[in-house]
Amino acid sequence: MKKTQRNIVAFVALLLMFAFSASLFAQDGQRVIKRKVAIGRFSNETQYGKGLFYDKENDPMRKQALDILSARLATSGKFILLEREDLDVLVAEGGSAMNKIGADYIILGSITEFGRKTEGEQRVFSNTKTQTVEAAVSIRLVEVSSGLIIYSEEAKGYAETSAKQTLGLGGQAGFDATLSDKAISAAISQLVENIINKCTDKPWRSYLLSVDDGAYVIGGGASQGLRVGDTFNVYRKGKSVKNPQTGMMIELPGTKLGKVTILQSMGDTPESEISICTYEGETIDAEHLENYYILND
Repeated sequence: MKKTQRNIVAFVALLLMFAFSASLFAQDGQRVIKRKVAIGRFSNETQYGKGLFYDKENDPMRKQALDILSARLATSGKFILLEREDLDVLVAEGGSAMNKIGADYIILGSITEFGRKTEGEQRVFSNTKTQTVEAAVSIRLVEVSSGLIIYSEEAKGYAETSAKQTLGLGGQAGFDATLSDKAISAAISQLVENIINKCTDKPWRSYLLSVDDGAYVIGGGASQGLRVGDTFNVYRKGKSVKNPQTGMMIELPGTKLGKVTILQSMGDTPESEISICTYEGETIDAEHLENYYILND
């Protein structure tokens, strides 16, 4: 390989390294530990386009909304998006079944309103035709560790296109299918920032998976932004009490016991990544690791 080619290869490799590193940092320069998010299927609650042979599983608007939200969250560089075919079943079961999802948060959405109208204005020498689409999208953000809905909101988006003809000359305002995408995208855009803030406001949480001969294994690895030498606090779960007003069980704040330091990370996928750590602090009961959790507070 010629020297010039080697220089180009090295330069490209350097750019990729910087791009990967940049994805782990927020705009304020603070390193980001990516949250694992599972997006549930969007439902289309409107009657638009639902004929006799309507197929719920292949609803085009539902897929549009799902794809748009996934793209927006992925572009932020703060999330790892997980796909689970059995997500709806696990969400419906609730409780301990939620932990099988392997995500920090679940996003559930629905298109609640959708309308399209065409209006025209006829004058002596000209005519104008305007198409307008309005869509409303509802989002719920569920924290897997508690099963609670921590954010719920609905937003509306609009999109329109116009064409004007004078003395028969000018554009034709035919049916514009892209307006659906634009209206749904506009609605989702109003919700994305709040979703990001809600997910990143709380400390990143993980769990002890195994303790063997002084090696402590926690969930999470390089794809989330964990690095060798990182330290995280270890907590014993607080007592669970029942709220007499709502009937819900509430976990009280945990007790800080010590800290783990990452020695090595491994795993082929975000779902299977783990980190091997050392531990300093009070004794941990290796027979009941479900009583402990990790925070980056």
